[in-house]
Amino acid sequence: MGMNNNNIKIVTVIQARMGSTRLPGKVMLPLANKPLLVRMAERVSASTSAGTVVVATTTEKEDDEIYNLCISENIKIFRGHPTDLLDRHYRAALNYNADALVKIPSDCPLIDPNIITKVIRYYLENEDKYDYVSNLHPATYPDGNDAEIIRISSLKEAWENADKHMEREHTTPFIWEKPDKFRIGNVIWESGLDYSMSHRFTIDYLKDYLFIKRVYDELFDKNRLFSLDDILKLLTEKPEIRKINERYNGVNWYRDHLHELKTISAEQTKII
Repeated sequence: MGMNNNNIKIVTVIQARMGSTRLPGKVMLPLANKPLLVRMAERVSASTSAGTVVVATTTEKEDDEIYNLCISENIKIFRGHPTDLLDRHYRAALNYNADALVKIPSDCPLIDPNIITKVIRYYLENEDKYDYVSNLHPATYPDGNDAEIIRISSLKEAWENADKHMEREHTTPFIWEKPDKFRIGNVIWESGLDYSMSHRFTIDYLKDYLFIKRVYDELFDKNRLFSLDDILKLLTEKPEIRKINERYNGVNWYRDHLHELKTISAEQTKII
């Protein structure tokens, strides 16, 4: 990492709320005797490049529970708009004086800290070349290792100009859908593999939780910060674990927005 990058202030935001259409309160489900959100914040904070790590929840009454949990666990907490995630992220970024904001969804409790670091470092090393870097366009890692980093000026531009509901709700499409306007960088999995549609490490359904809980039960005691390779090794040794939630492999939010998204094809999502 070049010397000139040490003064770039990184703020990493985990977006979380109690309300979830399919699995309400999922961020509070237990993993190794702590709420999922706490385990996830642990993993994100273990990234050596994550800077200031903040949970951004909503101002809704039901999210007092998330606020109280973060206070008791000594996790930084910010409260903002319930559905306009672009507004919530932008205000959180301003609140912590970010030069660049890292966006991590709260449904990724198996995220590998080293993958977060890799995405952030790629941005920092090429800071003059990119406005936005992710490992999602196109995605290659197992689903649930999502990291995006956005230059604050680009986030501001999106915040000022995005007018589609989908752009406000998902924060970054306004940027990555406009490669002619923003400079887009992507980090691919160095294994050369693409497990983005075949491996699902994210939580949206009860079976996803049962899968994730089993992974924690198997790996957490040996190594609290078990890696992507540790998980893949476990799934090779005990293939029955992978079967728990495999019917949802490839299911993601794109499926509802294919008609609006220019840079996403039908092969990048699955309808169930």
